[in-house]
Amino acid sequence: MSVEIGQLLPREAYLSAPDQVAPMLLGKLLVRRLRGQMLLGRIVETEAYFGINDPAAHAFSGRTARTEVLYGPPGHAYVYTIYGMHACLNVSCEPEGLAGCVLIRALEPVEGLAEMAMHRGLHEPTLLTSGPGRLCQALGITRAGFNGVDLTSADSEVQIRGDGWAPAEIAITPRIGVNKAAERMLRFTVAGHACVSKGRYWKPPL
Repeated sequence: MSVEIGQLLPREAYLSAPDQVAPMLLGKLLVRRLRGQMLLGRIVETEAYFGINDPAAHAFSGRTARTEVLYGPPGHAYVYTIYGMHACLNVSCEPEGLAGCVLIRALEPVEGLAEMAMHRGLHEPTLLTSGPGRLCQALGITRAGFNGVDLTSADSEVQIRGDGWAPAEIAITPRIGVNKAAERMLRFTVAGHACVSKGRYWKPPL
């Protein structure tokens, strides 16, 4: 390893509301152990979802087999698929019994780029992990393999760690690709970063 991966985020880091956890995760490292190597990406884009109080959230309709992981302890992976093929990685947050989560929308590739490129079939760094489906494909994250995994465990094949890096500026916009509660300002990005997915930036007033 040529990159210092820092400290594993503890479960307590995910106890807050989604709109507090989402910006906190910006700059953290998503670590994927795969076949004896580490694939690393720095989180540069997140979205917050509020469970039963959020019409755009999967848990809005209540507790189901699909969303059960969201109601458990915070810090677990909630992985779902879109269009029947693309996996999306979320981390559960808020105390057990609530269903908040944060969608990891984009990463800056840091380590293991050759492996990511092989998974994605391309070599442009800014496109390897610039979207929730892309980053899961690049890191080999699937619903079958990772839904419910404890991201706070040092033994997990997927973890979130902090190495002290923090964004100089955070931009906030409405979420992308939702039809309900679309006006809510719950998408957080490292402002101006080349690896974030599509969408306009919004800077809060001073």
